[in-house]
Amino acid sequence: MPAVAALPDIDMDWTLDLLLRLLRTPSPSGRTDAVVQLLGDELAELPVDLELTRRGSLLARLPGTNPGARAIVCHADTIGCMVSDLKPNGRLAVVPVGTHSARFAEGCRVTVLTDDPDRTYTGTILPLLASGHAFGDDVDTQPTGWQHVEVRVDEQCASAEDLAELGIRIGDFVAIDSLPIVTDSGYVNARHLDGKAGVAAALGALHALCREGSPAVPHEVHLLVTIAEEVGQGASHGLQEDVAEMLSIDNAVVAPGHHSIETGVTIPMLDATGPFDYHFTRHLCRLCETHGIPYARDVFRHYRSDVAAALSAGAETRAALVAFGVDASHGAERTHLDSIEAVARLVCAHLLSPLTFERWDRTSRGDLRDFPSGRQPAPTERFGELPTD
Repeated sequence: MPAVAALPDIDMDWTLDLLLRLLRTPSPSGRTDAVVQLLGDELAELPVDLELTRRGSLLARLPGTNPGARAIVCHADTIGCMVSDLKPNGRLAVVPVGTHSARFAEGCRVTVLTDDPDRTYTGTILPLLASGHAFGDDVDTQPTGWQHVEVRVDEQCASAEDLAELGIRIGDFVAIDSLPIVTDSGYVNARHLDGKAGVAAALGALHALCREGSPAVPHEVHLLVTIAEEVGQGASHGLQEDVAEMLSIDNAVVAPGHHSIETGVTIPMLDATGPFDYHFTRHLCRLCETHGIPYARDVFRHYRSDVAAALSAGAETRAALVAFGVDASHGAERTHLDSIEAVARLVCAHLLSPLTFERWDRTSRGDLRDFPSGRQPAPTERFGELPTD
């Protein structure tokens, strides 16, 4: 059996530094210009062609040696909030941007982003009954929901007029602060690991592949960083027609009833929109086994990613998802550096491997004789001859 070529090393110091800068840059869906600029500056240091779509997604291209292209897709936007009212008590009513529960927003530190970039304000999301000293046991029985929380701005505000004087308006974005902490044991605790840890893993892989001495990729790589995944738009635009395989990177569901792991790669077989490509997902599993990358298979029932938006928009490509493990997703999130590194290594292995079906997948059309047949038993093989009239 031929020896397996070693994968390029992932520079985890570089990757972690990028992740922390991403986490500290507010980017709720709809207000992502700053994080896109940060990523653009990083990608400009690599030997890639860089473009920005009309709507603000980033597309970087790394040339390959053979025909055909692959896409790596990740998202830099996060969940957040938007001001829905300036309240008479000098606080802000908010509605969610993206799907998340007010239960996990209570107590979060936030940044209010006004239309004037020089006027931002800090604050805290609080339940309406925020003090046991004032409300006694009622703090434990009050309902949960966005109509039952408010933002306390760290300014002297006692009325809606005071808020307006600060330049705060209805429709202003409220970013939930990430507050990342990296432990000595390698855990990263932060809001918005979904999907910024995926962006860090993707760029960590690209950084490794662009390093001097790294092998050339066999097919052109398109790195697409989207900016509206949390509101369902994902990779609905930005993919090129010649993309044969689309690999999305997002968070895995580490929770009871699931099989995702927090220190390796999770390869989902299905999400809420249906199964991923059969042949592509098994190809990724084989790459993990070949290169000694710890992985698990799972199914995600309450989950969709960039892939779903792309396929719904008509992308004709094989599609799969790889995921870094996240405990308490869209809440007090936690992952492990080993998981981010494992995802980056799998991305490198994937980009250095042939297409899932090299002869078939180079073009969008092919001959039936080239189709990957013979991998599923025919009915007569499983059940005997079918009855005839």
